[in-house]
Amino acid sequence: MCRGRGLRGGAAAAVLVLLLGACSEAGSTGVPEPVPSSEPSTEPPPTPAVPVADPDHAVDPPGERDGRLWSADVLVQWDQPLDDALVEEIEALDGVAHTERIGLGQLSLENRVLTVASVDPGAYRHFTRAEVADFQEAWDRVAGGELAIDRAVARRLADDDGMIRLGNDDDAPTLHVGAYTPQIPTIDMVVNTAWAEDIEMATDNGLLISTDDITPATIRKPLERLVGEDVSVQMLDVASRIGLDPDARLTAIPTGGTLGSVVGTYRYRVVGGGRIAPDPAWVAANIRTEVVPILGSVTCHRDLFPQLRAALLEVQQRGLADEIDPGEYAGCYYPRFIADTTTLSNHSFGLALDLNVPGNLRGTVGEIDRDVVAIFKTWGFAWGGDWRFTDPMHFELSEVKAVG
Repeated sequence: MCRGRGLRGGAAAAVLVLLLGACSEAGSTGVPEPVPSSEPSTEPPPTPAVPVADPDHAVDPPGERDGRLWSADVLVQWDQPLDDALVEEIEALDGVAHTERIGLGQLSLENRVLTVASVDPGAYRHFTRAEVADFQEAWDRVAGGELAIDRAVARRLADDDGMIRLGNDDDAPTLHVGAYTPQIPTIDMVVNTAWAEDIEMATDNGLLISTDDITPATIRKPLERLVGEDVSVQMLDVASRIGLDPDARLTAIPTGGTLGSVVGTYRYRVVGGGRIAPDPAWVAANIRTEVVPILGSVTCHRDLFPQLRAALLEVQQRGLADEIDPGEYAGCYYPRFIADTTTLSNHSFGLALDLNVPGNLRGTVGEIDRDVVAIFKTWGFAWGGDWRFTDPMHFELSEVKAVG
C-alpha cells in the first residue's frame, strides 16, 4: 500500500499529511516520476500534477490560493437548500464580512454521528487555518474525489488502505482519505460537491459566516431572528474552545440509506452533563416503549421494533434465549453524547441497543454468542464487533427489512 508523507516543516508537519494511494503507475510517492532527459536544462522541473483518484467524482482543480483568508466564525445549518434572497439578507447584516455556501449532513460511522461537508475546494479553503488553506495538494486531492479528514477521526475509521465507508449500508460509497488536515469546528470531514448525490446530502444547506474583526456573538440575535427558530446557528469561536456551542439549537440531518430515511431532521439542545434534549415533537413521533421477546419492556425508535422483535423471536425459537441476559441489557434510546465527547451516537435516535455488557466491552472480541450475532445481522443489524475499534455489546439498525 502507499504510505503517507508530510509536506511541511515545523508544527504543520504534524497535522498536514497526505495519504497517497493508487500507486500502480506512480512510484513510491504516488506522484508520477519525471522522465529523464538526455539534454541538460536550466529551467526548473514542472510541478507534478496530483493524480485524480476518482474521475467520476472529480471537480475542477482549485489552482493556487487566490485571495485573503476569512475567519470561520458562525456556521448555520438548514434542513433544505438555501434561498438566495435569504443569503442576501444575511450578507447585509451589520458585522457579516463574508459568507460561503456549503452542504452539511451527518453520517453514522461505527456509532459516531459525524458531520461531513460538501464544498467547493477553491472557495472553502479560505475559511481554514493558513497552513491548511495553503496545503495545495490536499485541496487538489479533495477536488479529485478524495476525502480530507482530521487524523484522530480517520484513525478510528479508515482501513489499512486508507478507505472509509460513508455509511452503514452495504452499498454506501467508500472514499479514499487524501489528506489529514485539521477541520473547522463541528465539521469532521470534507468532500467535494460531486459526491453529494451519492451520499444523499445537499450541496447548499449550510452557510459559513465570517465576522472578520467583529465579535461573532454580536450578530447572533439578529441572525437568529432572520433565519427562524428551526435553524441551527453555531458560534464557532465557542465550539473551538469546548467542542460545541451550548446556546445553539443544534441540527443533525442524517444522510444516506437507512439512517437518513428513518431519522429525518433531528433537532436538539445541550442540557449539560453530556445530555441533550431532542425536539419533543420528534420524540413524540418516533420513540416508543414496547415489550419484546427475552428483554421485556424497552424504549426505542418505533421503526426498530419490527426487526428487533423478529431477531429476538428467532433467537428464542432456535434455543438461544439463554445467550442474552436481560439483566445485562444496557438500553436503546439514550439522548446524550458519547461519553467524554460532543458526538451523538445511534442511541440518541433509539436505533441501537447494548446486550450482555460485562463480557463485551469496547476493544475486546466479546463473549456474545456468534449465532446470536448472525441472527441479528440477518434481520438488518450491524454489529460493533466487526468495527476497527470493536464494541461487541453494540447492535444498530443498518438496513430496513420487511417483517412478516
